[in-house]
Amino acid sequence: MTLINGIDLHTRQVGDGPPVVVLHGGPGAHHDYLLPQYDLLARSRSLLYYDQRGGGRSPVSRDVPLGWREHVADLEGLRRQWSLERLTLLGYSWGGLLAVLYALEHQDRVERLALVCPAPVSVQWRAEFERRLAERMANPRITEAREQLRRSGLQTRDPERYRREAFALSVAGYFRDPSSAILLTPFRVTARTQDAVWASLKDFDLRARLRAAFATSAPSTLIVYGTYDPIPAEATHELSVLLHAQTRELPTGHAPHVEATEEFVSALDAFLPKD
Repeated sequence: MTLINGIDLHTRQVGDGPPVVVLHGGPGAHHDYLLPQYDLLARSRSLLYYDQRGGGRSPVSRDVPLGWREHVADLEGLRRQWSLERLTLLGYSWGGLLAVLYALEHQDRVERLALVCPAPVSVQWRAEFERRLAERMANPRITEAREQLRRSGLQTRDPERYRREAFALSVAGYFRDPSSAILLTPFRVTARTQDAVWASLKDFDLRARLRAAFATSAPSTLIVYGTYDPIPAEATHELSVLLHAQTRELPTGHAPHVEATEEFVSALDAFLPKD
């Protein structure tokens, strides 16, 4: 555990070499569901993981604020704690948006950005993502599988397997192939943290700030995204222009580390710093 801004954050380091700070999604989740695939990137570099405040093994009391500014401040506190002059950030989903928010607040502290299926940078694109995800979750294939599981008696016969399959069905809409969801490491989202972060962002639209901040130059940036991600590709393309980013499209949904592990590792390994 590392004490940052008065709270204990669970941290984990894997590998040796140039440091890369990994930002998990959510908000309110934890880094475990990026494993084991993300650890494959710890060749010739070190990966610095942490569970963000209010999620996983970094719980907080109910009076602790959980907005986006606190999350950015925690990342800055960790940078100082780790004695890193500038950061390479590897952000997944909400973690990608957190990386962008940090870059806007601390432009001189960001060396490189690797954004994997980053959450949209405007509330309009977020609303479209939510609409598409809801549509996918209503897919008859998923609803039928959920009903079959309910009738299977597995909850009594094999509770652990039941929980595993129920979790997979709860996230199946994120995947190109819903059956691949069973391969994702299960995780939990702390609802209070998730709600607090989105409430703090309100009717957010970061595009004007990004345009102004990075008009002439931006951190070296790679965006990896899935063709079949419910996050609109248009939102990702717009972000890539704002950040002058390279892009790599993979034939996956929202979890390329699960659905195309080899291609995911190859794309990021070629971009991230290493010995």
